[in-house]
Amino acid sequence: MALLTTTIGAYPKPDYVPVPQRSPEDSTDRNDLTETYEAYLRGETAELEELLDRATQEVVQEQVRIGIDVPTDGEIRREHYIYYHCRHLEGIDFSRLTEKIMRSGSWKAAVPTIVGPIQPKDSFLSRDWRIAQSATDRPVKITVPGPLTITDSLADAYYQDERKLGLALAETLKAEIRALGEAGCRWIQVDEPVLVREPEKALAFGIENLERCFHGLPKGVTTVVHLCCGYPDRLDNERYPKADPRVYFRLAAPLDETAIDAVSIEDAHRHNELALLEQFRKTRVILGVLAIARSRVETAEEIAARVNEALDHIDGKRLMLAPDCGLAMLDRETVQEKIRNMVEAAKSVE
Repeated sequence: MALLTTTIGAYPKPDYVPVPQRSPEDSTDRNDLTETYEAYLRGETAELEELLDRATQEVVQEQVRIGIDVPTDGEIRREHYIYYHCRHLEGIDFSRLTEKIMRSGSWKAAVPTIVGPIQPKDSFLSRDWRIAQSATDRPVKITVPGPLTITDSLADAYYQDERKLGLALAETLKAEIRALGEAGCRWIQVDEPVLVREPEKALAFGIENLERCFHGLPKGVTTVVHLCCGYPDRLDNERYPKADPRVYFRLAAPLDETAIDAVSIEDAHRHNELALLEQFRKTRVILGVLAIARSRVETAEEIAARVNEALDHIDGKRLMLAPDCGLAMLDRETVQEKIRNMVEAAKSVE
């Protein structure tokens, strides 16, 4: 049987979608948002809602046609992979921007400020999932930013304690994730790349809060954590200061002890020592085999060669293939070529 394949989150938006596509390091000054998207955020425009529904179903169907087993909704509605979720939470002021050094000093940005208790404002991802799932009979995965990654993306003027803030975020995320599971979503992924950048915090409380996000889910839901080493600031930038991939070795055993079903790691931009895979004794590994910030298209043969090396270290039943991270930096034609080759490689390995 072929290895299973999935995408990680973001997918290139169709040209007709008037929603900004920000990379994670962009400033969040809301003056950058279009008036149309502002109205959508306020729930004032049905026309854009219909357009986003159409685009979501289009990219799901495209992934399925190419052969992806577990597609995502492409995060088509999101102008930013973290702040889309944060706009649905109480206690975060998007009009009060605070300058902050981000991602272990990788860049500086003006970010929204936490001014009160973090609480759910409304439930929203279940509808996002239903629209995406209506396009296919394959399970559609929905992604959610994790507590430590959200913490690193906001300025805190209320809790003044990252452990307490992380706990509050985990409890809030848990409510939305549970609603997703109860709605029928069977693949739910929490994105926590900051665990790799901040291993001490990860081990002290980050992994605990991550696991808390998934408490109370109905049976049959596959839970995933995505741990890339950092999203480059532009295409084909080889000097971007990504997190140290050796941190994966520190996190592997603690993650393997949790009830989380799958761990997604990058391997295409920089290869790991594949002995890492042996540290996951029960957890499924989703291995990144496509570089998401390189315009060069990997061939099916080179992907298959790397996967065959990986299979010397992990049972094929617990290995799944994916891009390193989201695909929004690449044009749609390049994305199609890359994931088509990944699917071909998944079918060819023994």
